[in-house]
Amino acid sequence: MRMFVARPATRGPHPALIVGQEAFGVNEHIRDVTTRFAGQGFVAVAPELFHRTGRGVEGRYDDFAAMGPHFSAITTAGMTADLTAAHAWLAADDEVDGDRVAAIGYCMGGRAAFLANCVLPLRAAVSYYGGGIAQQLLGRVNELHAPQLMFWGGLDTHIPPEQHRAIDDALRAANKPYTTVEFGEGDHGFFCDARASYNPDVAAEAWALTLAFFARTVGLRPAS
Repeated sequence: MRMFVARPATRGPHPALIVGQEAFGVNEHIRDVTTRFAGQGFVAVAPELFHRTGRGVEGRYDDFAAMGPHFSAITTAGMTADLTAAHAWLAADDEVDGDRVAAIGYCMGGRAAFLANCVLPLRAAVSYYGGGIAQQLLGRVNELHAPQLMFWGGLDTHIPPEQHRAIDDALRAANKPYTTVEFGEGDHGFFCDARASYNPDVAAEAWALTLAFFARTVGLRPAS
């Protein structure tokens, strides 16, 4: 499995971040986001979760059908193995503080970040419009290791509000620390500036909240 790796300009040890890709691969947008987090002080890695069905797989946002064979081949077991491998790689890096590892993900990667919080000793996890959490991971909320932040779009028809509420109810019942933010004017993919659904105002607010969350949970000191 290949990973895109981005590092801060200063010497470590730094906190580390696993960045979960969208259903369109570790593309230019995901590489840009990973680099942005490195600029904030993380050693950040984006593992290629489609490595079992291709190498360097990337797709267009207007042609999801072309990604179908790769997306449908993703399994919870395979994703768990990939996240575990990424975490082990980071933990062995001399520039990483192994006690301060977090995960974040977008779309399919939002589910990956939630799963990472279940299977890895993380300090925090963030899921942006994470599809499939309610269907595949709801029964595993007791396994969460760290605070979970979730962002949803109120205009997102892919993930209806009843799924948000089901996740919240499960987390509350399990007495897990979590934060849910729903942007009424946000659609699915609101954070991605390469998608038609991009909302710059919502994206900027979500970015600020994400950095504040990481400051609280992993001790990140964001760049000015």
